[in-house]
Amino acid sequence: MLFVSAALLVFSACKNQTTTDGNGTATESSAAKDAAPERQGQAFIENDESKPNVLQIAIGSPDHTTLVAAVQAAGLENSLVNAGPLTVFAPTNEAFDALPAGTVEELLKPENKEKLAAILLNHVTPGNYSKDFMKKFKKLGQAGGESITVEVKGDDVYVGGAKILASIPAGNGIVHVVDKVILPAN
Repeated sequence: MLFVSAALLVFSACKNQTTTDGNGTATESSAAKDAAPERQGQAFIENDESKPNVLQIAIGSPDHTTLVAAVQAAGLENSLVNAGPLTVFAPTNEAFDALPAGTVEELLKPENKEKLAAILLNHVTPGNYSKDFMKKFKKLGQAGGESITVEVKGDDVYVGGAKILASIPAGNGIVHVVDKVILPAN
């Protein structure tokens, strides 16, 4: 499930390289000079030994490329790699495709960064809640400040109207794959 190699290249921070010129003066490589400040933080540290965090799971999934692009556009990478624990409801590409035409493209524009971040934070709950454990709740508080409803229909669990399709344990929580984008009430 992990195609992390290509994706991590996109997400990993540029390493500073210092070389000396003919006069013994140290100079930084152009890659180090051009490193964008938003590509700093723990989201861009590579660690091949730990269990993947929620962001790495999304990056490694071919079904979550739109979600990853949205997380990047909103600048939330570092939020998804903190120690957590976090419960993340990860809409599939198909879930984003089901939004009205042009919605995703509009949200990915830099001027809509705050609105996009609010939508994405509606998909994160502090804590590590399994699907079975969530069956005991009627509502869950989201990182964006809102609460979403939890419904149980047979063996299926729905959060904010989105059905949990699969659950993947992460090093800093759990990722629940969902079939719908959970939009904030406001």
